[in-house]
Amino acid sequence: MNRAMILISLGLLATPASSEILGFGKSTAEAVIIDTRGLPIGRVTAAQSKKNGLRIAVAVRGLSRGEHAIHIHEKGTCAGSGFNDAGGHWNPHGKMHGSNNPTGAHAGDLPNLFVGKNGRGKLKFDLPNDELWGKGGMMDDDGATFVIHAQSDDHRTDPSGNSGDRIACGVFVRK
Repeated sequence: MNRAMILISLGLLATPASSEILGFGKSTAEAVIIDTRGLPIGRVTAAQSKKNGLRIAVAVRGLSRGEHAIHIHEKGTCAGSGFNDAGGHWNPHGKMHGSNNPTGAHAGDLPNLFVGKNGRGKLKFDLPNDELWGKGGMMDDDGATFVIHAQSDDHRTDPSGNSGDRIACGVFVRK
């Protein structure tokens, strides 16, 4: 079975209509999330919203139950051992890590994703002061990735909230 057939069978390929249904405009960035074996486990969509800033929606399956840290990373690659080539968190404002940090958080610091006992998790949220495109935008010259970590994020410890290993990754592409 080829990769497209796998993605279709998992329901992970987006159509323009699916982005519209999620409340996104036509210009979005999407990533198919893969695990450490290279198998697709989910999808994330990012879109600029005129009233809500950057809107993110993620859906995954096949992960362990509990909270997992999720972050947007600064480079558009999921290569390297443990997805380390994705670099650090997207941080165009030069902040420290975590929403509980008094100096402010990285733009790529996201809420934890809860995965149920069925191995599935979904989350939709807004980053009100961030941009998808343009100066300081998520989709800059070297792109961006979405990374899922083994543990939850404590939202205060720099640089990554004690979130553990990178267990899944997806490279954002313009849709």
